[in-house]
Amino acid sequence: MSSINALNEPEVFVVADNILSPLGKTTAENFAKLRQNISGVKDHSDLAISPLPFFASLFNKGEQFVKADEHNYTKFEQLLIASIADALNGSGVDVRDKKTVLIISSTKGNISLLEDDAITDELKERISLSTSAKLVGEHFGFQNQPIVVSNACISGVLGVITAARLLRSGQYENAVVAGADVISKFIMSGFQSFQALSTGPCKPFDKDHDGLNLGEGAGTIILSTNHKYAQNIKVKGGSVSNDANHISGPSRTGQELAGAIKNALQEANFTPADIDFISAHGTATVYNDEMEANAIAIAGLQKVPLNSLKGFYGHTLGAAGLIESIISIQSLKQALVIPTMGFREAADPEKVNICAASIRLKANNFLKTASGFGGCNAAVIFGK
Repeated sequence: MSSINALNEPEVFVVADNILSPLGKTTAENFAKLRQNISGVKDHSDLAISPLPFFASLFNKGEQFVKADEHNYTKFEQLLIASIADALNGSGVDVRDKKTVLIISSTKGNISLLEDDAITDELKERISLSTSAKLVGEHFGFQNQPIVVSNACISGVLGVITAARLLRSGQYENAVVAGADVISKFIMSGFQSFQALSTGPCKPFDKDHDGLNLGEGAGTIILSTNHKYAQNIKVKGGSVSNDANHISGPSRTGQELAGAIKNALQEANFTPADIDFISAHGTATVYNDEMEANAIAIAGLQKVPLNSLKGFYGHTLGAAGLIESIISIQSLKQALVIPTMGFREAADPEKVNICAASIRLKANNFLKTASGFGGCNAAVIFGK
């Protein structure tokens, strides 16, 4: 296990953010839809993605997110560019400063290019995440080589933790962390092969949970150690761990995610009593929810209000940790914790305190958790 060591190191502030999803093109639009209990998850029939109907949160077919030009950006790259552009707008952060770094988080990137095109050396290079990161970096004029974080479904949270570590080390002053994923036949068939998809809208932590919904989206968080942002929300601690259990099945005990949570608390110099609410991974698969509930209880957080946003967004893979962190940052600012859509009755009521309805809560700090294939886990704490 590893955690950020914040001893005598600078604080990391949240400068700006963006969510680009089927629910809206800005953070404000997205939070407004969640307040109205509007979900992006719908019933789809699309033979290009699946031979069977499926529930997912998808953008409209053919939707463009940046103006067409000679670069011929893919949908994945367009999402990143549009999200980063909105977050940067008015942020005061100079991307051309050598003290500013770009971090890109994704699980699959341009993997869909494999579905239709002949596999050539050119395709192999085009499909590489480093190629997309370079194109996005050049679009904005970043001076440093972008950093790619691709560690299954913790990628978004791990991107934030990586940025905080780099900023605290003094290597950079600003970090732009952006994550995105696009749902394709390749991704859909993979989750179908695991029998991990629900036949209806997902029900995180519910006793009748039976699988996840997939979702498309992008999220961007800009972080800085510059004290002109000192009144902003801070990244207070973060940690990663691995189950070393199974390539796709999570730990049965939850001990390893609990370890990451405890390390994040220690890093922030917090006790469990300092956490006001939890933004869980909450995919609504039986094994993930059970493992996460165990971990929450082991970490001593079983009474803390907890939500999962997967019922609104589906599982947005590499963007999930960023999108869900940004919504939770808004919850801190607006003193309103969003409910867990699809939840009715707890599968593990003694282990987790699920938000079934919106909660008015003057919170100071929240914990964001994530877990993914390969046994990876991440926990990050944001606070005032």
